[in-house]
Amino acid sequence: MEWRGRRESTNIEDRRGGGGMVRPAGIGGIGLVVVVLVGLFFGVDLTPLLGTNGGQVATQSAPPGPNSIDDPQEEFVAVVLAETEDVWGTIFKASGLQYTDPKLVLFSGQTSSGCGFAQSAMGPFYCPNDQTVYLDTDFFRVMEQQLGSRGDFAKAYVVAHEVGHHVQDELGLLEKVNRLRMQSSKRDANALSVRIELQADCYAGVWGAAAKDRLAVTDQDIRDALDTAARIGDDALQRASQGRVVPDSFTHGTSEQRQKWFYQGYHSGDPDQCDTFSTDAL
Repeated sequence: MEWRGRRESTNIEDRRGGGGMVRPAGIGGIGLVVVVLVGLFFGVDLTPLLGTNGGQVATQSAPPGPNSIDDPQEEFVAVVLAETEDVWGTIFKASGLQYTDPKLVLFSGQTSSGCGFAQSAMGPFYCPNDQTVYLDTDFFRVMEQQLGSRGDFAKAYVVAHEVGHHVQDELGLLEKVNRLRMQSSKRDANALSVRIELQADCYAGVWGAAAKDRLAVTDQDIRDALDTAARIGDDALQRASQGRVVPDSFTHGTSEQRQKWFYQGYHSGDPDQCDTFSTDAL
């Protein structure tokens, strides 16, 4: 993947240098990594496990003045975000629709969002209330050191997946599914979450197909993305963290499912092939 020197999105806000951040005490090292992974992929609020420093928790805000992209991680994210803007803007326009670009906030440790507090333990996420993706860039280190993910395209896949949720929001799907989840049992709500997450994986694949030539995406890049999808399947993470698999608690899909839907989007390049809600064969 060749991303350097390409257009950078201006819809990015870097709060990592914001004042007032206090990292919570209590869990560190491998313990913190486990909390991050479980919180991210099982959809569990693990904030209490992180503890606080004498009850003091500060949120990050944006540094004063205009944002300037001044480090490689931010540049990378800004380029990937710009590529998603170009791809989805074109796809929506071809369908007679207007695409509104999402915002993306980089933070470290904890910040505020339209959906409440954003913490590292939550992992990257999309908030429909403010149409913003939130990303603690430390997650890229977790991907490499703890998940064994390799390559820039694997990280781009994470960003593209979250933007996939914004696409769902733009299409009205996210609101509809969230409303159904609120009316459902825990088991059925989880099943709906799996379908929404797999569709976001598929949309990430659609983006990869459209950006392939511009970013010089290689077969190895795609293997890296598929490998990452396998490592973050609910079954793989549950087996690693608790030694057993509980399908009814899945919220993102199995390793096989996540690979399948990403590749379906990439192979077809067609968002219409990402309908995870009209099939029994996830």
